[in-house]
Amino acid sequence: MNEFDFIDRLRQRANSQKHSARVLTGIGDDSSIIAQRADRDLIVTTDLLVEGVDFLRGASPARLLGHKALAVSLSDIAAMGSRPFWSFLSIGMPRDEWTTNFKDEFFEGYFALADRFGVTLAGGDVSETKESIVIDSIVLGEVKSGAAVNRSTARAGDQIYVTGHLGGAAAGLKLIGNGARVRQESERGSSPTVREGVGTEPLAIANGLSLSDQSTSRSDDDSIQTLLLRQLRPSPRVGWGIILGEEHLATAMIDISDGLSSDLNHLCRESNVGSLIESSSIPLDDEVKRLCGRRALDPLALALHGGEDFELLFTVAPENVSRLPKRVDGVAISHIGAITEAPEVRIREQNRIWDLKPQGFEHFRD
Repeated sequence: MNEFDFIDRLRQRANSQKHSARVLTGIGDDSSIIAQRADRDLIVTTDLLVEGVDFLRGASPARLLGHKALAVSLSDIAAMGSRPFWSFLSIGMPRDEWTTNFKDEFFEGYFALADRFGVTLAGGDVSETKESIVIDSIVLGEVKSGAAVNRSTARAGDQIYVTGHLGGAAAGLKLIGNGARVRQESERGSSPTVREGVGTEPLAIANGLSLSDQSTSRSDDDSIQTLLLRQLRPSPRVGWGIILGEEHLATAMIDISDGLSSDLNHLCRESNVGSLIESSSIPLDDEVKRLCGRRALDPLALALHGGEDFELLFTVAPENVSRLPKRVDGVAISHIGAITEAPEVRIREQNRIWDLKPQGFEHFRD
């Protein structure tokens, strides 16, 4: 049984024992929707980050980890077309970390991002663990009643879009596995520099970007630093989520956390539709194209299956395409395909069409 099989089983059990008619959407979307009052719905999401699975302590500075803990939940709220307002954060850490400045740096990063989007930390918990750091992030938002955007409402003929660029976070993860680290000034948003580390263990990644190339230039160092920050300091597309939801532009939406191939399959399965996307239209990260092209890595594969870009994947009815903004908060969108009646999720690469199987990250995969 894989992660998603188990979630489906819990979903069936929860639906069979539903005790509250106010739960409009429960397990199976980026967030749950709860009827709050006559004109507002409450949007609730939760995320768990576990050391050694979701991050490496030695590669994730506390300030950046605090940022990411909130960012991943904000991304889920954005994927529902909602505006975030409140958060709850629980953290468990070993005693040796408690006695350092880790907790203070962690919450500096957390509050910096919370202040940016007007999110109030309303509660949480702190506990001691024996070895690993464990983080539980909960964020709540609001939408007008009935205005939340689900995964399950795409229709044949809808056009498929993504925000930003894809593949950068996956490349950053490969760099971390090969010893790349951010410097302190980069953690605080200063000029990017990079150093190499030793003795780290990869986070469920294959051999990839190598830093042993003696010809690595200063411009390569800047690119490497940028990719590291795309993995360690993701930017949730809160502004795009609000616009797509409040302007009723998106018919369905999901954030790209597991990888485009997996998350597009999730959306199509929930909507009982298929899709056809164009490989040439997928917005590949420029830094990934430049670095990976010289290291025999496929930028398209990283964009399709890498995950953790936390961009938004959404569908738009044809009659609303002209209403889409070109940019929100400086972030552009790309049209990558269309929803089809046939249930297959497919991709066209040059003159060949093939099934796009979900190959993104999955817990408990054999």
